[in-house]
Amino acid sequence: MTFEPEELGQSRSDLAAVLKGQRRRAGKTQVWLAKRCNMSQTKVSNIEGNKLTPTIVDVELILQALGVEGPLTVEIMALARSANTEWQDHWNSRRRGLDKKQNELAGLEAATTEFRFFLLSMVTGLLASSEYVRASIADVPGDQSKTIAKKLERQGVLYDSSKSFTFLLTEQAVRWPLLPPLAMAMQLDRLASVSRIPTVRLGIIPLSGYIPERPLNTFTVYDRRLATVETSTGAMVFRDHRDVTAYLDDFRSYERYAVFGEEARRLLAEWSETFTRQHK
Repeated sequence: MTFEPEELGQSRSDLAAVLKGQRRRAGKTQVWLAKRCNMSQTKVSNIEGNKLTPTIVDVELILQALGVEGPLTVEIMALARSANTEWQDHWNSRRRGLDKKQNELAGLEAATTEFRFFLLSMVTGLLASSEYVRASIADVPGDQSKTIAKKLERQGVLYDSSKSFTFLLTEQAVRWPLLPPLAMAMQLDRLASVSRIPTVRLGIIPLSGYIPERPLNTFTVYDRRLATVETSTGAMVFRDHRDVTAYLDDFRSYERYAVFGEEARRLLAEWSETFTRQHK
């Protein structure tokens, strides 16, 4: 199925209307449907009122209860998957203010216990030095001091003992020279320091040996309920358990090629020294 970004938001209201229409055609009440699907009547009402996006499983249960079959089921399930996918474009985020995006991310992080980051080409803000954070949004016009401050403030979540973080960084992500050599050396030293935080596992995938994988995007998995996938112009947010599971499987595959602990810190120290010599 192809997702058109401008249609993703509309699909949620369309799904609500379709499910409500199918219930009415079947001549059933919300109370009846709730009992058949082992849901509360409030949940059914919120789904039909577009106040709650149903999961794929929710929609399957509703369609089975109402006896919906054939091509119509395929169409509605496709709509359900679209409703569980969100497109967040960079241009809209910039218009709203990147500091507001930081607030949204902080809220998501507060509600998450287990984090998995696959970083293909750059370091994420949670691992970045202040210089790296500043350079990463240097192309955004206007005063970005609030955004930088909020990005750095979010790093405090790494010290929350109730959470766990696994970061997988390719060698390219670690060594991409976004900053001058000495500042890059300091950024690598920060990675080594963060790797010692008890809540953090930091792995590096060296560009050596044989890696029969084809990583395409940076992505993050929050617990087992949501995955965000970054592109050059925005991010896709997936809530369908099949999509989230697919990214969890990818993460486990890449994790096999990563080095952790002292071996990772040895590589970071070696690359940091290389940058330091370039500065001299």
